[in-house]
Amino acid sequence: MRDRSSPPTRAGRPSVSASLDIVLCTPQGRALAVLLTPAPAAGRERWMLPWVAMTGAQQLDESAERLAGESLGARPSWIAQVGAFGDDKRHPGGAALSIGYVAVTPGRDRHLAAGAQWHAAGALPALAPRQKAIVDSSVASLRERMDTAPVAFRLLPPTFTLTDLQEVYELLLGRRVHKASFRRSLQAAWLVEPTDEWRSEGRGRPAQLFRYAPRKRRGGRRGVRFELPGG
Repeated sequence: MRDRSSPPTRAGRPSVSASLDIVLCTPQGRALAVLLTPAPAAGRERWMLPWVAMTGAQQLDESAERLAGESLGARPSWIAQVGAFGDDKRHPGGAALSIGYVAVTPGRDRHLAAGAQWHAAGALPALAPRQKAIVDSSVASLRERMDTAPVAFRLLPPTFTLTDLQEVYELLLGRRVHKASFRRSLQAAWLVEPTDEWRSEGRGRPAQLFRYAPRKRRGGRRGVRFELPGG
C-alpha cells in the first residue's frame, strides 16, 4: 500500500506531500504499548509509526483502517482521527502534512507486519519529530475520549473482570484509582453487565466476568468518573 514511487530526498528517503500515520495501541502489563515498524537505514531513528503516502483520491477513514489491518494482521477494535500535523517537524517520508489516527486492539498476539514490534508508550525509541508529536497527541486523545467513547473496553477481550477494566483505566490515565470508588462509578454509569462465567485468579475467590453493555439513561451518556488517590 505504501507509495514507493516518490522521488528520494537528499537523505535517500522518499518525499511525499502528505501522509497518513497511525498510532496502534494495546495493553502491555500495566502500561500502554505502541506498534512501531523498522525505519529506512538512514539517520538515527531506526523505528517509525506505520504510515502511507496520501493521494487526493483516498478516503481517510478507509485508508486508516486498511493500514491498521495490514500492520496488526487484524482489524483494530476502535479507531479515530486525531488531527492534522503540518508543522516543520521532520517526517520519515518528508511529508509536508500528516493526518494522524489512533487505534486500539485488545491483544498483542497478532500477525504483525514484518519487523513490527510493540514498545512501551512511555519509553519509545527515537522517532522522527513529527511522528513523536503524533504519538503524544494520540495518547492524550485516548485519555480525553474515555468519557465519551468506549476506549477502555476496546482494549479488553469481550469478557473481562472488573480488575482487568480498572487496570486499563489506570494505564490510560497513568495513575492508580480507588477500587471502591471506581466500582461505584462504574455501577452508576450503567456500562457493564455480569455474565455467568467466572475466572480463577490464584488463591482468592474466582472473579466474575463482565461484558460491555451500556444502557441508555435519561440525560444522555455518562462516563466513568472516580476519585484518584489523594483526592
